[in-house]
Amino acid sequence: MARTGGQLVVDALVANGVTQAFCVPGESFLPILDALHDTPSIRLTVARQEGGAAMMADAHAKLTGRPGICLVTRGPGAANAYAGVHVAAQDSTPMIVLVGQIATGDMDREAFQEIDVKAMFGDQVKWAAQVNETGRLPEYLARAFSVAQSGRPGPVVLALPEDVLSGTAETVAAPASAPVQAHPSPAEMDRFGAMLRAAERPLVIAGGPGWDAGLVDRFVAFAERWALPVCCAFRAQDRFPNTHPNYAGDAGLGINPALADRIGQSDLVIALGARLGDCTTSGYTLFDSPVPKQPLVHIHPEPDELGHVYRPTLPIAASVAAFIEAAGALDAPADPVWSEWTKQANAAYRAWSDAATPMPGAVNWGEAVIWLRENLPADAIVTNGAGNYAAWLHRFYRHRAYRTQLAPTSGSMGYGLPAAIAAKLAAPDRTVIALAGDGCLQMTVQELGTLAEAGLAIIVLVVNNSMYGTIRMHQEMHYPGRVSGTSLVNPDFIALARAYGLDGERVQATDEFGAAMQRALAADKATLIEIVTDPRALSPTRVMD
Repeated sequence: MARTGGQLVVDALVANGVTQAFCVPGESFLPILDALHDTPSIRLTVARQEGGAAMMADAHAKLTGRPGICLVTRGPGAANAYAGVHVAAQDSTPMIVLVGQIATGDMDREAFQEIDVKAMFGDQVKWAAQVNETGRLPEYLARAFSVAQSGRPGPVVLALPEDVLSGTAETVAAPASAPVQAHPSPAEMDRFGAMLRAAERPLVIAGGPGWDAGLVDRFVAFAERWALPVCCAFRAQDRFPNTHPNYAGDAGLGINPALADRIGQSDLVIALGARLGDCTTSGYTLFDSPVPKQPLVHIHPEPDELGHVYRPTLPIAASVAAFIEAAGALDAPADPVWSEWTKQANAAYRAWSDAATPMPGAVNWGEAVIWLRENLPADAIVTNGAGNYAAWLHRFYRHRAYRTQLAPTSGSMGYGLPAAIAAKLAAPDRTVIALAGDGCLQMTVQELGTLAEAGLAIIVLVVNNSMYGTIRMHQEMHYPGRVSGTSLVNPDFIALARAYGLDGERVQATDEFGAAMQRALAADKATLIEIVTDPRALSPTRVMD
C-alpha cells in the first residue's frame, strides 16, 4: 500500500515504541501532524517555543531511557531548537529532531526559511542528514534510532522536505532499531580486578548515560561488597543513593574541598560512565593532563571518549550495564583495607551537607532545600536549569532513587520548567518540582502556557534575587563594584502565574516556605512559589559585601 511520507515517519515512530512527541507546529511538516491525528498511541505535546520543545524531548529521554522526539519547522524553528539539541549533545541524551524543510525543488535558492541542517548542526549532533526521497524515509528513521541510542547516545537531526512528506511511496517498513553496546573483555576485567585488589584508597566517580533503576541497585550491591566510596559526576547525583554510607558526595561545581582532596589522594580512580568533563573535574584541575597522577580506570560506551582529555591506565569501552554485569562476577576481599577510607569519605560528605550555611536576608535558601530533602517523597523528580541557586540544591538535597534529578550538564538556563513538564507527562503519579532562578525561568517562562494547557500539578520554585546571580558572582570576583548587565527588573511572578490559571505564592521568610510547600503539594493544579532571596547571597560559600 502506498503511504505518504508523513505516514511513513509516524509508522517508524510507532515501530520504535514512541509514545510521546514534542513540537511547535509548522506548515513544513503538516503531513506528519496529519498522520499523528490518527495515531492515538503517540501523545503530541505542543510547546510555546522550539527550545522548550527540545528540552522537553531531552528530559523525556533522560527519564524513560528512550529517544526523545522533537518536531520543529525549518529556519527559525530549527534555530530555536538548537539550545535543547546542545543540552542533549553534552548530556549524551538520545534524541531525534525532525525538521520540516522546504521543497526539494526550491533548494539552494535561499527560499523562505531554507537551512542546511548539516551546516547548521554540524558536529554538534551524532548525525545530521536530509531525506530527499519519500521511499527512503524508513531507512533514514531506522538509522536515526540506531545512531541516537548506540555507543555514547546523543541527538540526531533529520531534515524532511515538504514534498518528500506529502509524496507517496510503496516501501517495506523497517523493524525497530536496537542499540548496539560494547562489552568489556575478560582480560580487561581481570586487570581491573587486580588493580582494585592492589589499591588502598580507591574511589568511584559514577555518571553518564545508560543507567536505569535496576542497574543502580546492582551497582550499589557491587559497591557494598567491595566497600567502595562512590561520588557522582556533575548533575548525575541520582546514580547512587545519597543517603548510603558509601556515598562521598558529588564532583561538580562547588565541590566539597574535602572530596577534591580525596580524589587527589586516591590511588585508583574508577570513572564509571562519566565523561570527566570540565565541571566534573573542577575545570580540569582534579587530574593532571594528559596523564593523571592517580591510576585511572575509565569505563565509557564511546571509545573516542577514552583518552579524550586524560589517558587512562585502563580504558574500557563498555556500556555501564555491561560493565556492572561483568564486575558482579569479581571476587571481593572479605575485609577491604580501604573500609575506613570509605567511612571517612561519607563523614566528610555529611559534614559538608548536613546543615545549611548562613545567608544574609530573611530567606535562607539552604534551609528551604533541606526542607525539601526531608519532606519530599523518595521518588520525587527535581529539575533545574542553570544558575547559582542550583548550588544549594546540589549541596543540601539528597537524591535517594534513580531519575530524581533532571538537570543539564551543559549549563543551559531555562531547562527546569520544560523538563518538569516532560517529567510529569512521563510519570504523572510522581511529585515533580521545577527549580529556577528569576533569570533562568524567563528563558522559557512561556512554557507556563504548556503547563496550564496540560493541567499538570507541578510545583515551580522561582528563586528571585533580581539579577543573573552566577554572572554577578564572577563580575564581583573580577570587576568588583562595577555592576554592568547583570541586574534584572522582573515581572510580578505571582500575577504571571495566575494569568495562566495557576496558583501562586510568595515566600519572604524562611519559616514561610514549609507551609507554602505543603499547600502546593496538596493542590490539584500547578503552583508557582516565588522565593525572594537577598542578592548578597551569591553561593553557599560566597557572600557579596
